[in-house]
Amino acid sequence: MISQLEKEVTLRYLKTRKKDGFLNVISIFSFIGIALGVAVLIIVMSVMNGFRTELVEKIVGFNAHVVITPYEKKIDENLFKNKELNNLSKVFAYSNSGEGVLINKDYTKGLLLRGYLSDDFKKLSIVKNDNFFGNKKLNPSHISIGKELSFNYDIKVGDKILIMSPTGVETIVGNLPKQKTYIVDSIFDSEIADFDLNVAFINLDDLESFFDLERSKRNLEIYLKSPNNIELAKEKVQMIFQNYYVSTWSDLNKSLFSALKVERNVMFIILSLIIIVAAFNIISGLTILVKNKTKEIAILKSIGVLNKSISKIFFMVGFLIGSLATLFGIVLGILFSIYIENIREFLSNVFNISLFPEEIYFLSKMPSEINTNSIILIAICSILITAVVSIFPALKASRMNTVKALKYE
Repeated sequence: MISQLEKEVTLRYLKTRKKDGFLNVISIFSFIGIALGVAVLIIVMSVMNGFRTELVEKIVGFNAHVVITPYEKKIDENLFKNKELNNLSKVFAYSNSGEGVLINKDYTKGLLLRGYLSDDFKKLSIVKNDNFFGNKKLNPSHISIGKELSFNYDIKVGDKILIMSPTGVETIVGNLPKQKTYIVDSIFDSEIADFDLNVAFINLDDLESFFDLERSKRNLEIYLKSPNNIELAKEKVQMIFQNYYVSTWSDLNKSLFSALKVERNVMFIILSLIIIVAAFNIISGLTILVKNKTKEIAILKSIGVLNKSISKIFFMVGFLIGSLATLFGIVLGILFSIYIENIREFLSNVFNISLFPEEIYFLSKMPSEINTNSIILIAICSILITAVVSIFPALKASRMNTVKALKYE
């Protein structure tokens, strides 16, 4: 328990007085340092969490959640009736892919062509969203291209584009690559520039004919009701499709998300050093406070205040500075995280610079996701650090020799 005397002395030492000028400067810098450290940690963690969530949503929205690839035999359609599979999803689509070259008199461009049946194409998330423009059917000899490809190469709906296949066709003059003209029927926007620039969709029958692919080699795409719990879903799907290769959106982007996780953990460790450095200012401040209050400490001891109470007083001074700074940093960090996109736009307009280039970060705006668990962890770490660094000066004050202290005053 904390006595009334301990509370009053602690609050008195926290108050600013003119004769404690340098000491107050140290206390203020300690407060600001810890608050900024906590705020920066919350902002960085929120942006990292938001970036991962946005990236997952965009990747999951563009790619199938689970892909079944046959080894030799065609996928058995009787497996679609499996009760466990229908609990996971009721949306299935056949697909295949191949790499071709977009040819124009002014440019050539490599493309990944993905084929879907017309009815299956309408099931895709990018077709259902508001940014899709054009015909939602994927008819033969028609193609759907990305927004970035459309802008960069000035291709509009209704234009004709020539695609060349790496597979050859025998002619009088020898083996020549297949070429076919496609009519641009629609433009999609996945909100990931890399996908929009390098991927296009054509009818599955067209694709198989163009790349000489067998119908038995078609992949089966499964769109889950809950794509985030992907590892558990993969295990269940693997049990159903035991004779086929099963891959997920997580497998295709494992290196990317592993890198994001490592980067987030490293950033947490590095930025925690800001709080630690700021907390060491508390040691300096409390040590100077003990020196300045030598006479007061000696008087308190001479009137019967216990060493334990002296320790409590100086410990609470450091602890309160750290706790209040942590609370202020949390509020500052949360507010900054909520309005980070508005702040980015303001700074970009004022200084005429691009702070978050879409072509580098895949996203059109700076994401932010405030995670309560992260904030609690940051707050606990910050308060623990300030509590630990407050112990040494508090113990030093309690061990002061009363006779010597009064003798030299």
